Amino acid sequence: MADENTAPEENTPESEAPETSQPESSTAESPPKQIFLISYPKVVFLYPTLIAAVVAGFYMLASGHAGPGVDGARTDQFVALAFLGILGINTVVLSFDFPRATSLTLFFFFAALGLGAIMLFHSKPDLVPMLGTVLDWLSPWANAQFYFLFAVVLGVIFLFVSISVQFDYWEVRPNELLHHHGILSDLERFSAPDLRVDKEINDVFEYLLLKSGRLILHPSNERRAIVLENVFFINKKERALTRMLGAVQVQVRSDS
Repeated sequence: MADENTAPEENTPESEAPETSQPESSTAESPPKQIFLISYPKVVFLYPTLIAAVVAGFYMLASGHAGPGVDGARTDQFVALAFLGILGINTVVLSFDFPRATSLTLFFFFAALGLGAIMLFHSKPDLVPMLGTVLDWLSPWANAQFYFLFAVVLGVIFLFVSISVQFDYWEVRPNELLHHHGILSDLERFSAPDLRVDKEINDVFEYLLLKSGRLILHPSNERRAIVLENVFFINKKERALTRMLGAVQVQVRSDS
C-alpha cells in the first residue's frame, strides 16, 4: 500500500520539453537574387605600372633635380631603372601565362636578380670594368612630367575601360541568364536552371593582382559555351553562383 503522505510525481514527458535548437535554414546564408559578371581586358593588370609612375613622379618633384648632370642624378637614374623594370615585368607577365606558382617564382627571381645586378654595377662600376662601362652608358633619366603624363595616359585608358564594360556584361538570375550589350542596352536571354559553370585560373600572376580568372558558362539550350575572361574575384563569384544554382535545383526537386 502506497504512503498517503508521498506527493504524486509530475508527468513531464520529453516530447513536451521546450526545444532550444534553431532550424538550419535560419543560419544558412541565403542565395543572391542576381549576380553580375564582367569580363575585363588585360590592360587592367597594368595598374602596378601606374602606381610606380605616380610614385616616381612625386619623388622627382620632391628631389628637385633639374637634369641628369646635376648632383643626385644617379639616384634619379635608379628611379628610372626601377620604373622601367616594373614596366618590363608587368608587360612580360601580361604577355604570357604562368599557370603554376613555381614558374612565377622563378620569373620574379631572375627579374629581381637582373635588376639588382644592373643597379649594383651602376653604383660600383669598378667590380667588372668592362661591364661597368657598358652599363654606365645606359643612364636613363626622366623628369616628373614624364612620369605623370605616363600615369595620366594609362589612367585615361582605365577610365574608358570602366565605361565600356558598362555596355557589355552578364547578369545571372535564378531562372535566366541575361547578356546586356550595346549602347541601346540590347538584351539576350538564356535558360539558367540547368546552367553549368566551370572556373579556370590559368595565370597565377593575374590571380594575385585582382583575384581574376576565367568563367565558362554552359546554358542548357545552347550548343556553344560562353567564355568570360578576366573576371575579378572569381572565387567569390563562383561561390555565389553555386549557392544560387544549388538553391534553384533544391526548389525544383522539392516541387516535383
